[in-house]
Amino acid sequence: MQRRRIMGKVSVFVVCLVCVVALVSAQSASNVRSTYHLYQPEQHNWDLRAVSAYCSTWDADKSFAWRSKYPWTAFCGPSGPQGEQACGRCLRVTNTRTNAQITVRIVDKCANGGLDLDISPFQTIDTDGNGYAQGHLIVNYDFVDCGD
Repeated sequence: MQRRRIMGKVSVFVVCLVCVVALVSAQSASNVRSTYHLYQPEQHNWDLRAVSAYCSTWDADKSFAWRSKYPWTAFCGPSGPQGEQACGRCLRVTNTRTNAQITVRIVDKCANGGLDLDISPFQTIDTDGNGYAQGHLIVNYDFVDCGD
């Protein structure tokens, strides 16, 4: 009887561990296409409504400090939350060619299957200019804590 209880607890633990690993792995992706977009939030007072961002429905009334803490991106990546559940979340984006990284905030959704970074963070991680010349970068991303 005691052995059966222990085996049952071990089985539950293994199932929980597998679920945690699956959740963590679903929060990142590799070799994702990233294009650039002209949100230029600093020219629009970091106003999500002024740039018609999808997430403005939920996040436009956040404080200026919150809206301006990170550069912006649209998100339609292959892994992670979609739509409203992605709004306001942060990503650490890494250029696969140069390993340059930046943290960005999701403020919009897109349809290109990856990321649509504002031009400023795109240029920040496009340290060799190759992405701008091609019109896109290949990146990895991880969901990270925004520290809000």
